[in-house]
Amino acid sequence: MPPKISTDQRRARLAVRHHLAAPAASVTDAVAGVVALHATDPATVHLSASARLAAPAIADVERALYDERSLLRLLGMRRTVFVTDLDTAALVQAGCAADIEVKQRKLLEQHLGQQGHPENVPEPGRWLKDVEASVEAALRARGSATAQQLSEDEPRLRQQLLMAAGKPYEAIGNVTSRVLFLLAAGGRIVRGRPRGSWTSTQYVWHPLDEWVPGGLRAWEPEGARVELARRWLRAYGPAPVSDLRWWTGWTAGQAKQALAALAPVEVDLDGGPGVVLPDDLEPVPEPEPWVAFLPALDPTPMGWQERDWFLGPHRAPLFDRSGNIGPTVWASGRVVGGWAQRASGEVVFRLLEDVGAETRAMVAAEAQECARWFGEVRATPRFRTPLERELAG
Repeated sequence: MPPKISTDQRRARLAVRHHLAAPAASVTDAVAGVVALHATDPATVHLSASARLAAPAIADVERALYDERSLLRLLGMRRTVFVTDLDTAALVQAGCAADIEVKQRKLLEQHLGQQGHPENVPEPGRWLKDVEASVEAALRARGSATAQQLSEDEPRLRQQLLMAAGKPYEAIGNVTSRVLFLLAAGGRIVRGRPRGSWTSTQYVWHPLDEWVPGGLRAWEPEGARVELARRWLRAYGPAPVSDLRWWTGWTAGQAKQALAALAPVEVDLDGGPGVVLPDDLEPVPEPEPWVAFLPALDPTPMGWQERDWFLGPHRAPLFDRSGNIGPTVWASGRVVGGWAQRASGEVVFRLLEDVGAETRAMVAAEAQECARWFGEVRATPRFRTPLERELAG
């Protein structure tokens, strides 16, 4: 019989290892505790890191990202933008992003061949490589640049394509973002400081090997996947193998190969199968009761595909149609409600179950602390969910 690890024990591990019941000593420690922060919505990076610090400060997150550069924003798992420490970034680059770059390059070459007009794009593969080289040279000449500046330097970035022809959401756009996507996925360029505040999505691009002197450590893909799986299991295990596959975007074969090198132990997760690292079977002491307000796309609720053990019946009001989670209220390892920031700055919440007077008082106090922390800043989630919309008014 496989050893059993209870739901309560999984919640205790989440609380401690994700620095929700035990605050991290630094921003980099907070990020390492969850392996990677979702960065599709730039506000999430700062809000997720701050939720895990005893004394949260936007300046500390920005210092780690843009001054110390101990954290890196990069394209990673499931074609999503993440923020990780540099060691993990190298694993993500070799173990996930490299495969994405190959697939997306093939797709863009196909679209260029179909719609690029022969007089403009006679050989899509060669044309694309030439444009990439030109864009990278222009970026190195400038030192840093916006997408607009790069399209001025290399007019071929304005090559247009019709996407989703015949569908309600069809659109004509140029290839700028897709070429920059490929350069980023290939580990050649990187997003630096945004133009504007920490909630801005307008980034300035830099050559990666200049932003991080010497570039990222080179890994073989197989070895990178093994080490990335180890880090994920340390942070999110025990868990079903399907959760690892979903989080990484790997094929079944890639996940199986990575896990084989780790020799994880099969365990019983309250009736369901899971795996855990062989040196991680000892229970984690349960922390004192805690509450947390986590932002939309926070890495904790987005760390597993199977979420019933901490989400319960609350999926409908807290997720959008694409599977993106909104702001959530947590109590001792469970999602118990949602929250939103109103235009006035007030942080409001709704509990979706009876949590008792003591926990409710803790939640109310945390809402006041969040409002104080936001101050004059207003941060609307990029992906709106039913409860967040309703609460925001």
